[in-house]
Order: sequence, then structure tokens, then C-alpha cells
Amino acid sequence: MAKKKQVKTNAIRLLEQKKIAYIEHEYAWDDNHLSASSVAEQLSENEERIYKTLVAVGNKTGTIVAVIPGNKELDLKKLAKVSGNKKVEMLHLKELEATTGYIRGGCSPIGMKKLFPTYFEQAAKSQETIIVSAGKRGLQMELSPQDLCVLVKGMFAELVL
Repeated sequence: MAKKKQVKTNAIRLLEQKKIAYIEHEYAWDDNHLSASSVAEQLSENEERIYKTLVAVGNKTGTIVAVIPGNKELDLKKLAKVSGNKKVEMLHLKELEATTGYIRGGCSPIGMKKLFPTYFEQAAKSQETIIVSAGKRGLQMELSPQDLCVLVKGMFAELVL
């Protein structure tokens, strides 16, 4: 019997195209367990290594992306300041797929429909690798935060409460 071929996400295709080293982590998921703590539990990882991708809208810049540890909360004022906005609010969930091409629980900082300004929590800089969504539910990828930041033309900043 033929082995089922893993469908590659845009995020993984981009990593391979740029020859960036990564490790895939697959896990079982359900609609009630999409949080970073659920992912950490499924992967037997510390929650601070699982980074969530949050999409916000600035009053001057429009769509912006924040990548923060799963056990932290985004400080919208810090994100506004670092991104050159006076005010930032979270993108409405119903607009997520149309804006990014991704759905809740499968939103990767890599491979969105457009390259939005992307900010990584400063703490990621000191880690050898972090784990982010690979672009679909049940699939994460582990890679160097520096490689990730360069790929999306992002920057490191203080973003959490």
C-alpha cells in the first residue's frame, strides 16, 4: 500500500525554497484545543517554546503580525509603538483567512498572502529554536528565530505584558 504523501504548506515550501533548516512536528488536534498550551502538551514541549502568530491592525500601517510565546499575552500598546501606530487592535477572526490565507490554529508567520510587517517577541532571540505553526492545524515547525525573522523581514521587540 502506498504511503500517504504529506501535503506541503506554503510555509514549508518557502523554508525549503530558501534552504532553511526546520523540523516538522505533527500532532492530533480538535477545535476545542487550539491553544498554545494544548499544542505544548501534544508535543511534550514547554509552552514558552511554542510561539503563537497573532494578526492585528494598526491605524496607520494596516495589518501587522506579532509572534509571541504561547504562555504570554500581547501588549497592544507596545505593538503600536514599535510598529509606528497610535492604536492597534486585533484583526477580527472572520477576516483572518481572507487577510492571511490561514485559519485560526493554523496561522503561520511564513507564507501569508502578503508580507506584512512582522514583530517577534525579544525573548525569541535568546532561544536556539522556537516552534511556530507550519500553516495548518496539527502541524508545527521548529526553526531558528533568526532565520524566521530574516525570512519574513521582521524585527525583534518587546511585545508582551
